Amino acid sequence: MKISASIIVRNEEENIAALCENLSWADEIVIVDSDSTDRTKEIALRYTDKVFNREFRGYKDKHEFADSQTTGDWIFWIDADERLNPELLESIERLRQRDSATLPDGFRIARLTEYQGRWIRHSGWYPDYQMRLYRKSASYWDGVAPHETARVRGSVETLTGEFLHYTKRNLSEHHRVLDEYTTLAAEHLFNNKKRIRSIDLFVLPIAAFIRTWLIKQGFRDGIPGLIIAMFTAYSVFLKFAKLWEKKRTEATVVE
Repeated sequence: MKISASIIVRNEEENIAALCENLSWADEIVIVDSDSTDRTKEIALRYTDKVFNREFRGYKDKHEFADSQTTGDWIFWIDADERLNPELLESIERLRQRDSATLPDGFRIARLTEYQGRWIRHSGWYPDYQMRLYRKSASYWDGVAPHETARVRGSVETLTGEFLHYTKRNLSEHHRVLDEYTTLAAEHLFNNKKRIRSIDLFVLPIAAFIRTWLIKQGFRDGIPGLIIAMFTAYSVFLKFAKLWEKKRTEATVVE
């Protein structure tokens, strides 16, 4: 069972070394950059010679390219700010002792996120199962930007253990990522001719807050949970506000 680690990056000099060391068990590490302006490439080359640069055309395109450069029968994809915990490493090691032909085509793994100094176990952020280990020949990428994901055509099982997500060092970074992602989401809605009503800008953010804070028990995550709920509501508002703005701008151009 040859497993290739597949990673897409940009300006990850603070994370890439620790990630590659965490992936020392992998048969190969494939890293795809998109014109980093820091030392990401230089550091990555210390751990693997399979470092590529690709113009950014979307996350799906970048993931597909990364997977295409792997030589293993199996792919494990991971982001630069994620790490495998010991239990997950043991699960993968046990898996490698089994006959690959008898395995399902994919394995989903729970993701535990650290935010504002706290491990978030509610707020809709946990267990946040992700398809991360899959048979290359049975896989494809699907989903809506910026949350594309790997999928498989066959059966899927769950691996014991978690991968740890050290996300968004501060509120400014969280806001920057949210701004980027809501722009992509608004463009997707626009391309799919999604209608926008004024009530959407009011009701949907409130509903998102209630879902995150109450239904998903974000209140159990303390102040970080409240911040997550507020940001979730704001992201919904911003997504639809950007959609409205884009529709208005396009209408003005047509006129």
